[in-house]
Amino acid sequence: MFRRAFGSVPRHHVIRSPANLRKFFSIAESEVQVPVPERDGCVFVDSVFPVLLGKFEVTLDRGRSASGILKVSFEGPDVPEETLYRLFRPYGRIEELTQPTPVPAGMQRFSTIHFNRIHSATVARNVIYGLQVPTSGGPTRLRISYTSPIEAHVIRDWITNHPKIFLPVLFFLLGTLTYTIFDPIRILMVEAKLLDWFDLKEFKVYKWLRANTLERIYSKSEAPPVDKQIWKEREDAERAIQTYLSDLPSTVTFVHGPQGSGKSTMIASALKSAERKSLVIDCRELSKASSDAQLVAGLAKQTGYWPIFSFLNSLNNLIDLASVGVIGQKAGLSRSVDEQLQQILDTVALALRNVSDKQHKAITKKIKAKERERPTDQLDKKKASQREESLNEKANAPPDADQKQAQKTSLTDSGRKKENEGNEIQAVEALPIVVIRNFAGKTAREDLLNGLAQWAAKLAENQIAHVIVISDNRENSKKVAKALQSKPLNFVALYDADETSALAFVQEKLHEADVDVTLSREEKTYVQRLGGRSVDLESLINKVRSGMGVKEAVEDIVNRGVGELRKNAFGDDAEDAKNFPWTRGQAWTLLNLLSRNPEVPYHQILVDYPFKGDESPLRSMEHAELITIATRDGLPTVIRPGKPVYRWVFERLVNDPIFRATQEIEFNNRLVSIAETTIQSCEEELLKLVEIGKNGPSTWLTEDPSSRRSRYLLKKMMESERKLEALERKNAELKKTLSKLS
Repeated sequence: MFRRAFGSVPRHHVIRSPANLRKFFSIAESEVQVPVPERDGCVFVDSVFPVLLGKFEVTLDRGRSASGILKVSFEGPDVPEETLYRLFRPYGRIEELTQPTPVPAGMQRFSTIHFNRIHSATVARNVIYGLQVPTSGGPTRLRISYTSPIEAHVIRDWITNHPKIFLPVLFFLLGTLTYTIFDPIRILMVEAKLLDWFDLKEFKVYKWLRANTLERIYSKSEAPPVDKQIWKEREDAERAIQTYLSDLPSTVTFVHGPQGSGKSTMIASALKSAERKSLVIDCRELSKASSDAQLVAGLAKQTGYWPIFSFLNSLNNLIDLASVGVIGQKAGLSRSVDEQLQQILDTVALALRNVSDKQHKAITKKIKAKERERPTDQLDKKKASQREESLNEKANAPPDADQKQAQKTSLTDSGRKKENEGNEIQAVEALPIVVIRNFAGKTAREDLLNGLAQWAAKLAENQIAHVIVISDNRENSKKVAKALQSKPLNFVALYDADETSALAFVQEKLHEADVDVTLSREEKTYVQRLGGRSVDLESLINKVRSGMGVKEAVEDIVNRGVGELRKNAFGDDAEDAKNFPWTRGQAWTLLNLLSRNPEVPYHQILVDYPFKGDESPLRSMEHAELITIATRDGLPTVIRPGKPVYRWVFERLVNDPIFRATQEIEFNNRLVSIAETTIQSCEEELLKLVEIGKNGPSTWLTEDPSSRRSRYLLKKMMESERKLEALERKNAELKKTLSKLS
């Protein structure tokens, strides 16, 4: 307390005399006599401390701690500023000296002096305290006390005044906290989903309870034998998938086929036979998200990414808006949807690599455990046989030393080669499998598809996992192929089953459902109308199970397809048809041709009206699953119906007299307007040629170009006129038909 009250006085500071001591502490002899202990003619401050503390309790003011700000109160008239400066300046540098301010009645006026050092303020206070200063109004006694610096809301004021420093530091700390705490947790949760750590069915207790309770009460029924004839169309595709999974990944496998062709079933069978960890991402489920937050949360749920704070996104946007008003730019706390999706996928990639390493260690551990469990007799026999073989080799070996060395080297190389092959097989078996289903659906978001394509390419190129992308259309592979620039995609096509396989499938499923149905020749013909699309075949089986006949069920499926096609291809009205990326004339042209032919040449369709070389309507109709475009060597060749049953749907729709008449009248009207435009343009050009012929030179030796052009235009006008008259006659007949049917 004494040191704080009297400043930074060294404990062994030497004062030569009591007078100097009194002067140092501003002690007047008339006030109190302080006994000063002396030793060898010197006075030590530490020996005076107890005396001063006992004599000057009021003067020392124990409750006041030293500070660099002095409050100088005036007992008398105010002391001028120049006088105060002259009195206090010798003790240190003064930063600020304030004028006396008005105070309430009954209180002393005062000035405030700011020193740059606490030591200077302490010495000045102890020396000048109680000093009488002569002024014009009389003597004034100075009463000095310490004033603590008022620093209310210092932190808040500093943050407000320095946002460009505070905000980046805050975001850096938050990012560091997220990286060091939440990211490892998220990686661990993704690993838990892949390795089934939280799956109850994988726990040993659950397996023991199930084996000793349910499985003893309810015996498993043996699955009926599956006729390989039914799945022969999928055997080649499944074999191609297994070949891809048996080697280190360098590209992405793109499985495509029409909807209902059994792609998911085939992939599930391949994954089950591979017996490896897999991660499935369904783009169709993600496309159902109504907001960006739901999209991010859906992807996090499918991948096991947790924790995720979706509710903070709106709060971060508000902070960015506020930071724009404060510092003139965004704080960068909020992130776009692409960045959030990319962060989730990057974290999942790290987890996949960790799972691969753990699986590799587990496989190596199992192999070593099997080697330890091998009986010693077999090991002894193996060692004996190896020793005997080595002796025979030495006995039969030629004496040449170079040949012996070459044999040893070849044996060593073969052993190393086998060891490397074994390590490579273990590395392949340890890799997880990533399956991306329903890629590029009808309502899929472009940012999601592009992010997944880039991520799939990175997984394959870095050999982190095998990636299988499933889509209904081959055209959807362009995004993945663009992301995988250095390697071509591994395409696996899955088409509809043939008629024989479809019949076998229906009979097998009906037999499994205990439905005794013997298909007649007519019923088999009706079943063949559905083709090999498993969705339609399953629908037929369900209808027959419910008691409907085969012929009646097929007719119901065809009629339902007619209603769906009329709505999806032509719309409910003219306004609805404007929203399609194709015209009614284009859809009617394809339906009319495919109702008479099982397939139509692709490039032949593009030559004439209504397509005229425009491929985008055909691609749009393929995405809508109205048609299927078959390819050969990556190039489109023929156009087929979107589903096998659509051939009969097209035929029934085209044979509808009212629908046919309305569509042909609308189509012919377009042709009539084209013919009239052609005739009008020919007439205008012929008039110009007449003027050219009048003014230009003419000779009988050479052919006049204007006359030759005139003959061509007249011939073209004649063809357009004949076509126009034929279209108008046909429209008149169709209108009569419509009136009769009405």
